[in-house]
Amino acid sequence: MVEDEKIKTTVSPFAMKEGEIKTFDGKDGYVSINQIIHRINLGHITEIHFKILELVNEFEFMTSRQIYQILVHRNIDIKSQDKLNNKLEQLIKTKILTRYYFSSEDGKCIYRVYCLEKMGKYLLNSRNIECKWQPTDNTKPVSMIKKRLAGNQIIVAYMRKVQAFDSYVVKPAITAKKAGKIIKANAGIKLTKNGVSIDFLFEAVRREEDWEEKFEERMKLYQDFYENFVQFDSGYERQPQFIIVAEDDKHMIEIFKIIVTKKLEIPNLKIYFTQDLSQNSTKLDKSLVEFVTDENGKYKMNNVEVKLLG
Repeated sequence: MVEDEKIKTTVSPFAMKEGEIKTFDGKDGYVSINQIIHRINLGHITEIHFKILELVNEFEFMTSRQIYQILVHRNIDIKSQDKLNNKLEQLIKTKILTRYYFSSEDGKCIYRVYCLEKMGKYLLNSRNIECKWQPTDNTKPVSMIKKRLAGNQIIVAYMRKVQAFDSYVVKPAITAKKAGKIIKANAGIKLTKNGVSIDFLFEAVRREEDWEEKFEERMKLYQDFYENFVQFDSGYERQPQFIIVAEDDKHMIEIFKIIVTKKLEIPNLKIYFTQDLSQNSTKLDKSLVEFVTDENGKYKMNNVEVKLLG
């Protein structure tokens, strides 16, 4: 597998493309639970398959690369990316998992997206593993899936590259009290060093249809959460650091302009930015960006060095 820092692409695989559609790439037909039990009894479906299944259940949508990197980080002996792909194919053929790819006028994307199937939920329930999956989850649009994948990539990168990494939440939920609404961010990370912890909250923004208006609506809910925050709200002892994940550098500028023009700043909290490809760096200590004013009063992007992310 190519290491992150050797990936040469200049366009994020999780960026939106015009006219992009989601295409089914799983297995048609019927597979009975008895057939699956038989394969388990024969040893064709093993504990490694269940580890994969638990991961996909937790992260909702995943690429094979993300699955592989997390398994390796957890010291689960998966041998190689090819070996993992073979096991994923077995899970697809038995309709325990299913698979999609994205396509546009530029052609098919280079990766596949894996998610649960009904049989996968049955197997997880048989082991008393919580599984909230519903068949309608797999009907989510491209933009929602790519936000999930971008959030996953943040978690994978921090898990593998940040020494102070403590824990993660795939979809951290926070409450906007005045609006009476719960908003789920795309990733939550806790870092701990010398007994002191800090939480990061990540919001992935994609250039979907009407993305500016959708972003404004979500930012108002984040404003509500932060402006009315008291200790232990939504489980946080202190306000989590808010970080926006853009598709690329130009997208960061576009997002920042919306924040300024629509007055979406969060009082007493600096909003940091990052973009998808920044997570490919060997170290993440320079992966965050802030916008500051120069001597002429104009905004400019400034890389922030955060030693805690080293």
